[in-house]
Amino acid sequence: MGRFAPTNLDLDGKVILVTGGTGSFGRRFVETVLDRAKPRKLIVYSRDELKQSEMQIDLAERFGPEKMSVMRFFLGDVRDRERLSLAFRGVDIVIHAAALKQVPAAEYNPSECIHTNIMGAENVVRACLSNGIKQVVALSTDKACNPINLYGATKLASDKTFVAANNLSGDIGTRFSVVRYGNVVGSRGSVIPFFQRLIQRGATELPITDPRMTRFLITIEEGVDFVLSSLDRMHGGEVFVPKIPSMKITDIAATMAPGMATRTVGIRPGEKLHEMMISQDDARNTVDLGDRYAIEPAFVEYTRAPLEGGRLAEDFSYASDTNHDWLDGPGLMAMLDDGKPRRRRRADD
Repeated sequence: MGRFAPTNLDLDGKVILVTGGTGSFGRRFVETVLDRAKPRKLIVYSRDELKQSEMQIDLAERFGPEKMSVMRFFLGDVRDRERLSLAFRGVDIVIHAAALKQVPAAEYNPSECIHTNIMGAENVVRACLSNGIKQVVALSTDKACNPINLYGATKLASDKTFVAANNLSGDIGTRFSVVRYGNVVGSRGSVIPFFQRLIQRGATELPITDPRMTRFLITIEEGVDFVLSSLDRMHGGEVFVPKIPSMKITDIAATMAPGMATRTVGIRPGEKLHEMMISQDDARNTVDLGDRYAIEPAFVEYTRAPLEGGRLAEDFSYASDTNHDWLDGPGLMAMLDDGKPRRRRRADD
């Protein structure tokens, strides 16, 4: 297990549901839980019947009938509150991973992104409260911090919805928290699989949006571990942010195809040069927990013990271009090989 792996989390005997469970994160989350724990039920909630069927076949081949006996597959959309309420009956823990995530698609189809990412979040909150869910963790993105695109704006609204939901739980006692991290290495829509496809097709150059561009990077395994360990540490209302490395887009291209030429094509609509996960305005409410930061809620009208950690300076911000942890070529290849990333420090660190 990696550096974000939980130490005290006990999922044995629990009923766990993950929305968007057939996506990259959802599949790895399910596999991890089946590997490490003995839940009473593990429910995949998603809207694509083909992906659910393929996932059932893959899991059955890997885990066998005994492990598969706890699996449940529930067709439904987070836009459908009644369907969510049915699916959430008897559930202890909800991991909310369902979202529309493609930046250009969100810019072109704003109403669809709003319906899924914002109204869907509200539906999940209400279904959790009506069913007395104990713990809820919602997945966010670095694009939700100081957003300039619609996707980021919808995820910021979603984050605020989940954080504020703690004030609505009353004697129900449901606790909601959020995890926010950067680009997942090798996931659908990320630049690395795109570069890999071009290289396999015999491309002689790689398109670069802007040579100055930087991104936070995390493996899918680290992402799953980070969610599980945040579930273990949450008090309710936190936005957990992992300490992860940055890398320049030009260094990613040079690692994927050493010596290959690049071509600058310009930034896409809604795209940033650099990503940020904690702004200066968030810093005053943020604590340093060692391997992660936690942005604590500004409004607390429920019983909540504060997290024990060091307070950040008021001028602190956590951005991919000013990060002190940088990934090199071997480190990226280790990530792609599911190994532990090797990092180099900035000369001024």
